[in-house]
Amino acid sequence: MGRRGKSQHQKRARAAAQLRAQEAYASAPHSFVFARGPAGPGVRQLSLDVRRVMEPYTASSLQVHRRNSLKDCVAVAGPLGVSHFLIFSKTEKNVTFRLIRLPGGPTLTFRVTKYSLVRDVVSSLRRHRMHEQQFSHPPLLVLNGFGHHGLHVKLTASVFQNMFPSINVHKVNLNCVKRCLLLSYDPDSQELQFRHYSLKVVPVGASRGMKKLLQEKFPNMSRLEDVSELLATGEGLSESEAELDGEHNVTELPQAYAGRGNMKAEQSAVRLTEIGPRITMQLIKIQEGVGEGNVLYHSLVHKSEEELRATLATREQKLLLKAERRGKQEQDIKRKKEQREAHRKRSLEGMRRLTAPGLDKGDGDSGAEDPGQSEAVAQGSEEEDEAEYFRQAVGEEPDEDMFPKVKRRRSNKSPGQPTSSDQSPGRGRGQHPKRKFRAVKGKQPKRAGAQHFPRGQFLGRALASKRPHQKSSAAARA
Repeated sequence: MGRRGKSQHQKRARAAAQLRAQEAYASAPHSFVFARGPAGPGVRQLSLDVRRVMEPYTASSLQVHRRNSLKDCVAVAGPLGVSHFLIFSKTEKNVTFRLIRLPGGPTLTFRVTKYSLVRDVVSSLRRHRMHEQQFSHPPLLVLNGFGHHGLHVKLTASVFQNMFPSINVHKVNLNCVKRCLLLSYDPDSQELQFRHYSLKVVPVGASRGMKKLLQEKFPNMSRLEDVSELLATGEGLSESEAELDGEHNVTELPQAYAGRGNMKAEQSAVRLTEIGPRITMQLIKIQEGVGEGNVLYHSLVHKSEEELRATLATREQKLLLKAERRGKQEQDIKRKKEQREAHRKRSLEGMRRLTAPGLDKGDGDSGAEDPGQSEAVAQGSEEEDEAEYFRQAVGEEPDEDMFPKVKRRRSNKSPGQPTSSDQSPGRGRGQHPKRKFRAVKGKQPKRAGAQHFPRGQFLGRALASKRPHQKSSAAARA
């Protein structure tokens, strides 16, 4: 019986492939495509169609509400690794398309003169080719007409190139190329054409009958006596089923391509089918930052050298003021930090002086003291507190052997006169002896602001030694 499951080599190979895929996905440029403002249903559907073009490296389910500003989108885009914003908006006169490179710009603003949605382009075709597997890989970017027509044209081409992952022609897999995005620039009209195509590769050099056999749908040969009639003459087939191929789209495949008959080093024809959307736009201006900043190019506004110099001088003055304010803020922060540190040191020094052992403000000595003496003083103060608590709880003076280091109080009252404990609030002169008996047992009346907690082993021993004496005295009185 063979071993079930995957081997260690297969598991390592799959883990390595997943790691490479994650690294490739993280290194690829990502984008946000959305519409802002009262764009209308047409412009919003256009933004969704462009989002479909940018798949798979885009947020397919992105939702941007009216209350979300551009700063909110930029703050969210940083942790997600988004590198480009494609924003559509609509005014009373025209439709605007902004292409923003994150995080520092530039921002390219286009005016959309004409556009067609995907549903409009597909409905105009007799036979379209579009399926979900085509959108699992990014499209192949093709630039046409971006020559030496100015720095603004070169910058536009560079921004569009950086929107898609780079391709190594020696290592690319042709089966991953299913779509094509064509950007064509017309220097006369200064318009940019945006076209999206589906790519298909078919073998050439075969008869119409052979091509029909290689297709997924097998032809109907019920009227033919032999298959040779289909291969040789192509009877029963219409002329529209065989498209004319020429030198413009025939090439030799460097590797095998998905499809019947597309073999390596064989002649095949590349066919493009437009799947939309279709956009015609014109570059208006280029800015340095994200939505704002110095205008590098403007197609409608042309400034003279004096105006440019004045603008640069104003900008330099603003930068100098900003740097001066920043320097002042840094100095204030440093000064406040030094003040806090000095205050902290003074506070710690004062706390050390107060907590130093044997320190006496009225004594002129250096503050040195015998440690044994300090311990005796601490123990005496503790016993004095215990004795005071005993007086309040029991109502009598403790015995001499109970707290030896505590001086007994001298009572100036007569023997029949009640003690201070009897004069406490809540007790009368002729208190019943049972209440005193209860107090001895620990059922003490609660006083306002008093805290009832054990006072240590000295008080426990004192109460234990006093209980038999209190019981006998109470019985004698009864």
